[in-house]
Amino acid sequence: MALIVQKYGGSSVADAARIRNVAKRVAAAKVGGHQVVVVVSAMGDTTDDLIDLARQITDQPDPREMDLLLSTGETISVTLLSMALHALDCHAISLTGGQAGIRTDTLHSRARILSIDPTRVREELARGRVAIVAGFQGITEDQDITTLGRGGSDTTAVALACALKAGECQIFTDVTGIYTADPRVVPDARKLEEISYEEMLELATLGARVMHPRSVELGSVYGMPILVASSFADEPGTLIHEVSNMEARNKVRGIAHDRDVAKITIVGVPDRPGIAATIFNPLAAAGLSIDTIVQNAGRDKIADLTFTVTKTDLPRAMQLVQGIVKDIGARDCISDSNLGKVSIVGTGIQNAPGYAARMFETLFQAGINIEMITTSEIRITCVVAEDRLTDAVRALHRAFELEQPDA
Repeated sequence: MALIVQKYGGSSVADAARIRNVAKRVAAAKVGGHQVVVVVSAMGDTTDDLIDLARQITDQPDPREMDLLLSTGETISVTLLSMALHALDCHAISLTGGQAGIRTDTLHSRARILSIDPTRVREELARGRVAIVAGFQGITEDQDITTLGRGGSDTTAVALACALKAGECQIFTDVTGIYTADPRVVPDARKLEEISYEEMLELATLGARVMHPRSVELGSVYGMPILVASSFADEPGTLIHEVSNMEARNKVRGIAHDRDVAKITIVGVPDRPGIAATIFNPLAAAGLSIDTIVQNAGRDKIADLTFTVTKTDLPRAMQLVQGIVKDIGARDCISDSNLGKVSIVGTGIQNAPGYAARMFETLFQAGINIEMITTSEIRITCVVAEDRLTDAVRALHRAFELEQPDA
């Protein structure tokens, strides 16, 4: 009897009817001979509603109390799903993250999983029950509830699957799989039957919202196959796993894009040893994540340095940078939040020439200016004007013929 972990997102359990639909899917898997562990997100917009409610009370809610408040969203979901399974004569039990043995560090709102003791979950499975675990949450050594931040339920599901040595982790959401591009942007985007961990990690990091990078990274480390499929349709999804036969396929596997991009340029930076550390250490200490970094060639020992942050981090980053500019004797700092980034991703890129040239030529032919360029072994990313981002995604999808089936 195979053990599987299924995860259902907020849209899949948004109301009573959808919860009953999920219960039928879970019960069918149980009847099919599987041991089933289910991880559930909060219903619909519950988390956002709770955040709004807290902010009506205070502008600065205590982090511990905020995590305890937000954890109630998933607790509601797991109990309702358990009730729905009981109504189908399917034995089930709901568990909080702490009851399921998920131990985290003490960083509230973005905690990291330190360990999982799956003893309780295994005991419930041995009793013939479906174990329904609240996603997005865990518990510290001092028994305080924490939340895992964005993508926390995906991370919970994959981590549990790894701890339980499950045969597969199934992520059910409102899309039918992983596509060559966002189908809302590119109508003829094609669903992939499979994709490698490495490629999926790049796509997730670069803006594809279907999976969170933390969960993909966990799957890769432990070799856990992850199926992404829809909870609203009975059709094959996309399997994320270790793929060894990619060389015979299209070298570019997908186009990712992200509108949450802003850039900061420090003008007139003194070109001397240690200056980069002087600039970026305070940003790191403030918890600000820096993405693309470009420094032009210095002339007369003066250079310009440009880097990108998320739009939400821009005000805080600019405040810090303005102080840094004075400290290092730079001339000025300017920002631009009307940007986006578009990327081509594929493991074949690293061993085949011409992909960068084709990407740049395609954007040129579309009249799209490239602000910044960054690369890794399996992707090339260009920062462009936000109002041309959709055009860039569609042009690149056509140029690399991603609507065509793999050979």
